[in-house]
Amino acid sequence: MLIVGTFAGGSAQAAPVDNGAALNALAQARLAEDAGDPAAALSALTRVASEAPDLPGLRGRMLEQAIDAGDLAAARGAALKLWQAGERRFDAQLVLAVDAMRRSDWRAARDTIGGQGDKTGGDAIAKLIQPAFNSWIDVGARGKTPEQPLLDAAGKGRPEPVLAFEAALVQLAAKRPADAAALAGRTAPTDRTSQLVALRLAATLEAAGEVEAARALRERIAMAAGGREDPMLLLPDQPVTTSRGGMAQWLAMLGDGFARMPNGSPKLSMLFARAAWWLDDRDWTVRSALVEALDRSDRGAEAAALLAGGRTALPPVLEMRRAELMADAGDLAGAAALAEKAARATPSARSMLVRFADIARRADDRDAAERAYAAIEATLGDEAEDRALHGTLLIARAELRLQADDWDGASALIERALALRPADPTILNFAGYSALERRKNVGQSLKQIETAWNAEPQNAAITDSLGWAYFLTGRTAEAVPLLEQAQASEPGNAVIVEHLGDAYWKAGRKFQARYTWRAAALLAEDDMAVRLDAKLRDGLTSATTAP
Repeated sequence: MLIVGTFAGGSAQAAPVDNGAALNALAQARLAEDAGDPAAALSALTRVASEAPDLPGLRGRMLEQAIDAGDLAAARGAALKLWQAGERRFDAQLVLAVDAMRRSDWRAARDTIGGQGDKTGGDAIAKLIQPAFNSWIDVGARGKTPEQPLLDAAGKGRPEPVLAFEAALVQLAAKRPADAAALAGRTAPTDRTSQLVALRLAATLEAAGEVEAARALRERIAMAAGGREDPMLLLPDQPVTTSRGGMAQWLAMLGDGFARMPNGSPKLSMLFARAAWWLDDRDWTVRSALVEALDRSDRGAEAAALLAGGRTALPPVLEMRRAELMADAGDLAGAAALAEKAARATPSARSMLVRFADIARRADDRDAAERAYAAIEATLGDEAEDRALHGTLLIARAELRLQADDWDGASALIERALALRPADPTILNFAGYSALERRKNVGQSLKQIETAWNAEPQNAAITDSLGWAYFLTGRTAEAVPLLEQAQASEPGNAVIVEHLGDAYWKAGRKFQARYTWRAAALLAEDDMAVRLDAKLRDGLTSATTAP
């Protein structure tokens, strides 16, 4: 039998191996990888290595699966073999540097970080960590000015705020609080990463007795955040005092950033988060980063396990994250109860209340959602941004009332929202469509939807509302092109597709109507599915017209 080496993403040479056991283990490894079970994949690859140790790409794949599985011993073994063979991969370099730091082998850590990286993109990523590694290694080795690699990273220019704040953390770890306070005082937090490091710096300054410097820095962080409640900024204070802890928070911050980027690399997120975990698994930032990396890799159960059953109570923001993972796993009732508990523990954090409301709505717990919205409303002031949020909040509450068939209660909330934001297309559309759906105030509703559409003619939901309004008021010829436009924008929206089918039928285009209803039936559930079956059987009637 012939096993072909296709592990490392390149065009590896075929390695002829006449070994059924190796081939079987290789197949099991592939199946385990596809199933998202890196521990099982690693076990199978280890069996492959015992039978066919020279298979091209094998050690690299073992390293990747060991990192995914969180198996440091296996990752270290694979990384060492790769490094000794001259394959200077970035992930191998990072694993070996972390292992050396764990053993306080500063010389080995420095040699590894200074080792020549590969030429496949790892060099660019390495630049994100080398200055921090070198500085924290110098702290461990008791160098005279360990912050210098971070300060020198910008060349002749002024260091970026995130590097300057990290350098101040290094100075604190080197027992130079006055220097750290001075550096912090002349640095302004700007982007998210610099704010996160600045928050850790503030906690560490405070623990070192530099209370005034910490207070001033917290004020600048709050000003830079501008009211934004980043989940990482809601974590409790944890000073950074050791080389391992310092490098762990830096790697965790990078891992979290990659996990939250829409196009971020899940592999990089996992690599940095695992490395951070191996350095300091008691750091809340590290735990949060690994949770996000696991969830980004579609391993929600493992992410939830990191937030369950610990001896130390979770911070509320991580309890909220646990509730979201519970909801994703299907335990909506339990998630809503946990989310409410977490939100109550942080009554001043509006973002926590918003997340609680989202989970309550997913759980179809209208009472809990109403409590969440009431709590959010209590935090609002009269600023323009708060007034805009208030309008959105009123619409969300109105939608809950409509679900309970309470039109009077909903319409009162809609009127309040319109008073706050009379020109908002989304609110105008909601107001008009909600009334139209119940055949109330048809003339006024039509005007509201037309106003919304004139403001946002490319919005599929508003275009559908206007087309449906024209249909209900007998203007079928005008309705059809609008509904076709809406359906072209959102072909997977069953409501829009059903509306278009009804309009086709009324326009006399019955073949197209039935074809469109069949498409809608593929997407429909519950009452809509029953209604579409009736239309496909009997044609459109007043009883089967879409609501």
